[in-house]
Amino acid sequence: MKRGQFVTFEGGEGAGKSTLVSSLATYFKAKGVSVLVTREPGGTPLGERVRSWLLDPAIGKVAPETELALFLASRSENVHTVIAPALEQGKLVLCDRFNDSSVAYQGHARGLGIDVVEEVSSFFCRGLIPDLTLYLDIDPVRGLARRKQVSSVDRMEQEETSFHECLRQGYLEIARRHQDRFVILNAERSAESLLREALRILHQQLHIEMPHAMG
Repeated sequence: MKRGQFVTFEGGEGAGKSTLVSSLATYFKAKGVSVLVTREPGGTPLGERVRSWLLDPAIGKVAPETELALFLASRSENVHTVIAPALEQGKLVLCDRFNDSSVAYQGHARGLGIDVVEEVSSFFCRGLIPDLTLYLDIDPVRGLARRKQVSSVDRMEQEETSFHECLRQGYLEIARRHQDRFVILNAERSAESLLREALRILHQQLHIEMPHAMG
């Protein structure tokens, strides 16, 4: 069986990743494509428990190394039990955040070092690299304002604006390093416009087959 394709979605808070992932999944499922949607942290019972810890404002400050270890524990379990099996089954896997998040958040914004976090993340995830990564770029102030309109902020979102600015610069550095798979999208436009652009890129770069196209 042909290996499936692995697409990850990255971005700062309020960029619209979850909305885009959901819309893409709906589109491809309607076209007969076998799709798996997952997220980081999360994706498994253990991962969802870790997610609740990491995002809980009551936890307060956490050592960067501890934070990274928790994220990687969730991600390793997700890769081993969900993502890798789905790829082996030939599915299109859409993942809301992956290793690039750790590189940007803990490696760059928390100061652990991009190279260090890339290396340890690769080890925990069997060296799995996305076939394509879509980075939804948005001004941090605007993104945080979006989030506050729809829900209460979590522990990561409560960080100072300077942290989120640093996070954005981390992502742009990752984009510079991995131009072969990293595509930057302007997330300050409408969800509909963003979906059209994402679909164009996925079709263009991955040549996704539509076995049961419905028109």
